[in-house]
Amino acid sequence: MSLELKINEDIKTAMKAKAEATLRSLRAIKAEILKAKTAEGFSGSLSEDDEIKILTRMLKQRRDSLSVYQSQQRADLAAKEQEEIAVIESFMPQQLSADELKTALQAIIAELGAAGPKDMGKVMGVASKKFAAVADGKLVAETVKQLLNNA
Repeated sequence: MSLELKINEDIKTAMKAKAEATLRSLRAIKAEILKAKTAEGFSGSLSEDDEIKILTRMLKQRRDSLSVYQSQQRADLAAKEQEEIAVIESFMPQQLSADELKTALQAIIAELGAAGPKDMGKVMGVASKKFAAVADGKLVAETVKQLLNNA
């Protein structure tokens, strides 16, 4: 089932349950999907990768907003962002744990023959594509940097 169909079904369920936070989040996802479908140069339907990119971008926006709201002591707005983050994350693939990510990155570093911090770009190029949907980009970058500095 495509993300768009799943979202539409979940919107109906949320409306029946009168779940305001869930409904708000689902409508935001649906709006982003529609925006992507009507974008200039769009051809056909969204691939799974496109859907994941949309969700990833939305998560990043919400997390950035959350940190701003928390720094400004706006608990009311921060709570809304946390609710939306939880709903969006429910549609994302299972995320790698820090240990799983570290092990996978060590394999990539060994495969590429990376020897130090100067090879970070080469490793990040491969890692960011491979882990785009299953790991946070900042965590990937931090782990690669740490592994290459210890190499």
